[in-house]
Amino acid sequence: MLNASPCIGKLPPAFAQAVRVQAIGRQPVLFEHLAPEAKTAALQYVFDDEAPVEWSEEDVVLLHWRLLQQLADLSDPDTPLDEKIDTLRWVFTDPKCERQPFSFVNCLRVVALSPLSPVPYMGPIDADSIRDWIRHHVREWLTTTIARYPSWAAEAVLENPCWIESRLAKNPQWINEEIKKHTVQGDLFV
Repeated sequence: MLNASPCIGKLPPAFAQAVRVQAIGRQPVLFEHLAPEAKTAALQYVFDDEAPVEWSEEDVVLLHWRLLQQLADLSDPDTPLDEKIDTLRWVFTDPKCERQPFSFVNCLRVVALSPLSPVPYMGPIDADSIRDWIRHHVREWLTTTIARYPSWAAEAVLENPCWIESRLAKNPQWINEEIKKHTVQGDLFV
């Protein structure tokens, strides 16, 4: 049905009409091609924090699974350093937080035990053994990411990781912006 979603309710009429017109010709609905009132209606609909969102049990399990899939990005040299740091912080969080709904430990539990999981039943998983495995590989993964940086940036990360991490926490694009700045203007101290 074009006018409603079982999870998020009735679409605004202006947006539903725009979607209906596009759907007749089997064309994708591009935001930039919508009429101004349809754009406004769509944005109000998407950003309405008061609209109830109903999650099925399967949706919740899949969200836990999606979070765990971020672990695969740790070994990818192209994954930005700030994303790796965020993922590692999530994995090695304070033990007091492990009982939170989307903690690393809880995601392992839900995905391993739920019949709605996208992976076969695994039974209980020892989170500490997974953490040990990650701990064993983390130096290699971070080194391959840092090796992609210019030498001055790699040295800065290795010499003062806490300072770099605090900069990335404020602006995840900080290191990319600095590399671009140095590439354009060159190093003033060489």
